[in-house]
Amino acid sequence: MTLIVGPWDFLQKNKMDGRGDMGLFGEHFDPCLVGRIKEDGYESRSGSDNIEGASGEDQDVGDDQRPRKKYNRHTANQIQELESFFKECPHPDEKQRSELSRRLGLESKQIKFWFQNRRTQMKTQLERHENVILRQDNDKLRLENELLKQNMSDPICNNCGGPVVPGPVSDEQQQLRIENARLTDELGRVCALANKFLGRPLTSSANPIPPFSTNSKLDLAVGINGYGNLGHTDNMLPMGLDNNRGIMMPLMKPIGNAVGKEVPHDRSIFVDLALAAMDELIKMAQIESPIWIKSLDGGKEVLNHEEYTRTFPRIGMKPSNFVTEATRVSGVVLVNISALVETLMDVNGWVEMFPSLIARAATTDIISSGMGGTKSGALQMIHAEFQLISPFVPVRQVKFLRLCKQLTEGVWAVVDVSIDANQENLNAQAPVTCKRLPSGCIIQDMNNGCSKVTWVEHSEYDESAVHQLYRPILSSGRGFGAQRWLAALQRYYEGMAMIMSPSILGEDQTVINLGGKKSMLKLARRMVDNFCSGVCASSLHNWGNLVAGNVSEDVRILTRKSINEPGEPDGIVLSAATSVWLPVSRQRLFDFLRDEQSRSHWDILSNGGMLQEIIQIPKGQGQCNRVSLLRSTAVDADAGENNMLILQETRNDVSGSQVVYAPVDIQSMSVVTSGGDSTYVALLPSGFVILPDNSFSNGEPSNSDGNPVKRDSDSNNGGGSFFTVGFQILASNLPSAKLTVESVETIHNLISCTMQRIRTAFN
Repeated sequence: MTLIVGPWDFLQKNKMDGRGDMGLFGEHFDPCLVGRIKEDGYESRSGSDNIEGASGEDQDVGDDQRPRKKYNRHTANQIQELESFFKECPHPDEKQRSELSRRLGLESKQIKFWFQNRRTQMKTQLERHENVILRQDNDKLRLENELLKQNMSDPICNNCGGPVVPGPVSDEQQQLRIENARLTDELGRVCALANKFLGRPLTSSANPIPPFSTNSKLDLAVGINGYGNLGHTDNMLPMGLDNNRGIMMPLMKPIGNAVGKEVPHDRSIFVDLALAAMDELIKMAQIESPIWIKSLDGGKEVLNHEEYTRTFPRIGMKPSNFVTEATRVSGVVLVNISALVETLMDVNGWVEMFPSLIARAATTDIISSGMGGTKSGALQMIHAEFQLISPFVPVRQVKFLRLCKQLTEGVWAVVDVSIDANQENLNAQAPVTCKRLPSGCIIQDMNNGCSKVTWVEHSEYDESAVHQLYRPILSSGRGFGAQRWLAALQRYYEGMAMIMSPSILGEDQTVINLGGKKSMLKLARRMVDNFCSGVCASSLHNWGNLVAGNVSEDVRILTRKSINEPGEPDGIVLSAATSVWLPVSRQRLFDFLRDEQSRSHWDILSNGGMLQEIIQIPKGQGQCNRVSLLRSTAVDADAGENNMLILQETRNDVSGSQVVYAPVDIQSMSVVTSGGDSTYVALLPSGFVILPDNSFSNGEPSNSDGNPVKRDSDSNNGGGSFFTVGFQILASNLPSAKLTVESVETIHNLISCTMQRIRTAFN
């Protein structure tokens, strides 16, 4: 007699495997399936195991003396052959089963029941998939029902914003009640379908976003992922939508401060996309996540693409010329969690936190403003331009969703995910060159005024648009990676703390009060923004590309006209920028450029004199991060005196270094330092950006001409540097004037001579 292994044995095995209380079959298992299994007279343990039962004589033997079951596991080759045939024909006839039996050396019944079990597994997986979707639809309907109830019980006047005086039931209220009843009835039907194991497939459940498990959890226990003191493992969080602690996101129309016109789209698709992105971010932020592995040198973490693809199956194909970059980093930021969350969800504050990283950004739509007066559940649509300060890296134009959610007490998450053009029902006017995969940060309150931030950056971009020299920087994550975002965030809040420090004394003991510091920092911020715009050609200014036959191919020259714009000189402005690789360590090159004593070695406009720092405003830890006001010791022979000062900002952290400066007149700066308005101070900035290059595993780097660059002894400690230089000059003070060859040659010679002087200084 053949021993039959019933479905409850299979269910018990799934429980032991950790598949939940319902296993693969769920709570409401169809008993008809048992009858069909018994009629076949044989059942395998799984799709790849067989059991030889006891003989008829052994059935009278007691349980203690009964021989143990013998398992015959299929070989890997047999399973592979069966799987291949199953994909083509899941219901083989007797002839096909006989052929498989002969070819694989298995009995015909083994073949028959392997296919039967395999079909059962596929069916249960499909039902589990539909159950997850039905639970999500259930929660959405419940949420809409609650919103309708709230609107009916506490109506607000659209004109004055006050409560509506009770009166006769209007036609609109009557329609809402009818709609409410319809949704209630539909919710009941959805619940009934979700509780049935063998329900018909629902075409309305088709969802382009892969659903995430409602049992996914983020382990926040102490000592497991380093998030700090959050108590015991009871703080583990259920993700997705559940009945008690799921995220509630009221769908709203765009409010008055949303930039741009309302985009015609199905908002439920955006909610699904944002929730799936939040689930992915949380899983990627877990310290022990197998998605991240250590690099070969044991240093930074790198993405395990195989594990990532298995955990988050991709929908659609990645373009052939697109590559992936992914990084993760953690650190402490000097700000409380509520202030950080508020700033991240305010697009203007977000741009302010990341100078040199974000060129421009605007909120195009607000889908949800949050729940209970907090930002939890807030969902926005944002359009932003990300930049790496080099003419060799194009600006990244990205439109994405941003979702904020409170995971538990003292732990928040903010996630971004790109929106495709077809998701907006819009025709893309330009090809997409960058896609922001789920990226963002997990923020934990440290209860001391600081926050621990785990930042994840993940994107795909068109590598063919990037210059060969800078491709290693982007692929390694040093261009737009998490380390750069976190370093900018830490530096910003360190600077905010410095601003509130006691008043600064100038060289002549003049007190620079808080108003003067803020005005001077605002002017420096505009200077840096204008410099980055001139190097990267962002849309902050309306730059036009200038092609000239006498200009080197590795130098990009841009031009724009300025007419009656505050803070801009009237006329035609030229900007020139280039990037090279230098065999000099980043720190040594930065110290050389920011040293007032060595300024005359490279600054053509210094007239051979040294510079003296008369005002200094710290913007972070150390002496390298600061805004300074410099005065030249050289005297103009024609004027008899020098009435110009130099405003300069220097920045140095693990992600790179930056020196930006611009000449300003003394009268304007006296107004600024006393707390006056800096909006009308005209600036034409110039400067340098240095990125470290600590990796030479792929050979010597190449310059813009494609020739390899040789290292000297200085680069042995700290590697070389990717060096960008940019200048802006006023070619003519008449906007209607035409550019001359002399103006183009002037700025080209300026950048060439400066580069040559720097090279000469380092031999």
